[in-house]
Amino acid sequence: MNNRYVLARHGESLANVRGVILSDPEEGTTGFGLTEEGKAQVRASVEALKASGELDGTALVVSSDFTRARETAEIIAEVLGVPGIILSEKLRERSFGDWERERNRHYEDVWNKDARDSSHTDNGVESVDAVRARTTGLVKELETRYTGRDVVLVSHGDALQILQTAFEGVPGSTHRSLPHLSTAEVRMMKSEIDR
Repeated sequence: MNNRYVLARHGESLANVRGVILSDPEEGTTGFGLTEEGKAQVRASVEALKASGELDGTALVVSSDFTRARETAEIIAEVLGVPGIILSEKLRERSFGDWERERNRHYEDVWNKDARDSSHTDNGVESVDAVRARTTGLVKELETRYTGRDVVLVSHGDALQILQTAFEGVPGSTHRSLPHLSTAEVRMMKSEIDR
């Protein structure tokens, strides 16, 4: 690949604290940002990476336009000394359809169905296949635009977990078998993505 990719999950958000599913762009792009703890988590994660020499001010920071991800990306850019961020709808939270604003215990039901059928859209949920197509589509676009860059992709738990299956070369239906990204976790990806 032309670039090295780093996945970064947003820090603790108000939706996390409230234990609700928040995937509607109308609300997600205007509210439900990071908590103070979430901001501190992001800062600590990125400062550790910067100190290790893994990332620096030459990185490209590309983020979901949801408030919690955008605020995370802004902190990452500030700590690294990156002049700005790029927002992309392709990194948005996975849409959870009928489960919007419901308790986050419904995630388990969705993930169990994902493991059996990566194309399911039960209860209006965005399929694993659709999430994988839009996130890998972004990576492919970035590959045509940039060369030799560290690219930090700031997004959400499910979107990043599903994108990770493409980097690992495993079926999207297995996304929950991969190590879950904790809030504010930053993870380097291997150098290839399945096409």
